[in-house]
Amino acid sequence: MKISIIGYGKMGRKIENLALQRGHEIYFVADGPDWKSDDISGSDAAIEFSQPSSAISNIHKCFDTKVPVVVGTTGWYDQLDDVVNQCQTKEGALLTSTNFSLGVNIFFEINKKLASLMSGKSDYKVSIEEIHHTQKLDKPSGTAITIAEQIISNHNGYQKWNLSERHNTSNSIRIDALREENIPGTHSVNYQNYIDEISISHKAKSREGFALGAVLAAEFIQGKKGVFSMQDVLAIQ
Repeated sequence: MKISIIGYGKMGRKIENLALQRGHEIYFVADGPDWKSDDISGSDAAIEFSQPSSAISNIHKCFDTKVPVVVGTTGWYDQLDDVVNQCQTKEGALLTSTNFSLGVNIFFEINKKLASLMSGKSDYKVSIEEIHHTQKLDKPSGTAITIAEQIISNHNGYQKWNLSERHNTSNSIRIDALREENIPGTHSVNYQNYIDEISISHKAKSREGFALGAVLAAEFIQGKKGVFSMQDVLAIQ
């Protein structure tokens, strides 16, 4: 298939390498915001890993040419409902995820199950820690927000999340967001009381897992219309 890459940083280059290894053709590469919808019109799919400030514009350009788009950029999800509506109005195809790693998406399912098991056990307090490289702009990470929202949906003791430096209440989940050199991404969930501690974590060893998931998502979305997630790609119920 012909894949266009929107955003040509470290992730874009990793996606390019993996796509070529899997026998795909790189149709177009956008290394910055100054590109036109027509540039990708012959693509079977586009993969977007850019910056929060340009993601919305990039997505709409894909909708305009009806090129299915896989979006890995985070930090714009406050506008997700509007983007989904535009996708449906323009009969486009959109697949978003806060994390394309296959391991993280399995971790998401474990997180939901653990939150359900811990619901009602109010003596255990939950917290989330995420660590990323210093180039990551959004804080907390989209993955950490997904983890927190899953806990809120499956645990009766929490209604919101907060960054650690903000005011936290008994019904809020504390997220510690750290930025360190050369860390692809580490996420941990911790339940703790005065007796013991239960933790689950996922540690990415490189960006390759994210890139592979994005290419698999592009293979999945080719020829489709609608709004999808990695749960669809992995057939997770």
